[in-house]
Amino acid sequence: MTEPLRDEPGRRPVAQSETVHHGMVWDLVRDTIDFAPGVRFDREYIRHTGAVAVLAVDDADRMLLIRQYRHPVGHTQWEIPAGLLDIAGEDPALAARRELREEAGYDADAIETLVDTRPSPGGSDEVIRVHLATGLREAVEEGFERRDEEAELEVRWEKVEDVARAVLAGDLTSGTLVTGVLALVARRALGAPSRGAVAPFPERPGRG
Repeated sequence: MTEPLRDEPGRRPVAQSETVHHGMVWDLVRDTIDFAPGVRFDREYIRHTGAVAVLAVDDADRMLLIRQYRHPVGHTQWEIPAGLLDIAGEDPALAARRELREEAGYDADAIETLVDTRPSPGGSDEVIRVHLATGLREAVEEGFERRDEEAELEVRWEKVEDVARAVLAGDLTSGTLVTGVLALVARRALGAPSRGAVAPFPERPGRG
């Protein structure tokens, strides 16, 4: 019998763990891992809050994009709304709705899980959930003020197919955008079912 094609949990024993650096948003952790009998080594990685992103599609099959400056890569990029899971106990779907409203000024009638990704599992425990939002309408402003890098956010609508083509041409490289739009195109091509809004969030072990 062929085993299911899926990632398998199974955290190896950690002999020692220390926070090497407390960052502004994320921490750098060093773990000493008992990998196998007689095999022990250290690994440093970023302990991340986790994040959500929102691929919002309107009735004309246009995708909502936002443009903002990203200092680590030195580029102003087209992305999809996204944000950290940094509010204790907040449901990822509610966080996605919040980010859609705050960054783009839209609410959605429906929101569902599109795809989960661990963008850098060798260096971070980050998990990003990309949601699909439909039934879009402009949000009623409630006094929210964009600050700092979000103050100059630009919103643009483009056809899903055109965004996917730009990704494959190498013109768009934001990780959540790339993952989200290609997942949507694949889901449509395969006729894959929706995972719903409350699919279990991927496990992040070692969080006390």
